[in-house]
Amino acid sequence: MNYFSEKELSCQHCGAYKFDEEFLKVLNNIREECGFPFIVSSGYRCPEHPIEAAKDRAGSHTTGCAIDLSVRGKKALKVLEVAMKHGIKRIGVNQKGKGRFIHLDMAEDDFPSPAIWSY
Repeated sequence: MNYFSEKELSCQHCGAYKFDEEFLKVLNNIREECGFPFIVSSGYRCPEHPIEAAKDRAGSHTTGCAIDLSVRGKKALKVLEVAMKHGIKRIGVNQKGKGRFIHLDMAEDDFPSPAIWSY
């Protein structure tokens, strides 16, 4: 089963869809086990996306192996628990203020792994 539409995983800047199929399979398994809908705040980002263009070097979203999920509280804890169980080794956490999210990624090339960070 696929819980994610191509539109919600596409670049919000240019509309390109370059999401990694293996990562998508893992995300669907995580979503299935969590048992609640995921709100995607960011999926694939092209290198020209304003967030990526502002960086010294493009981040993991440009690989198609990263996602930000708008989630908080108990659901955020569940996402973290299940994601680690499914082999996610790169996790970013933003749980302050209005824009709370969990970043999950499986990018490998030139990105430290395992890694966990806060925003």
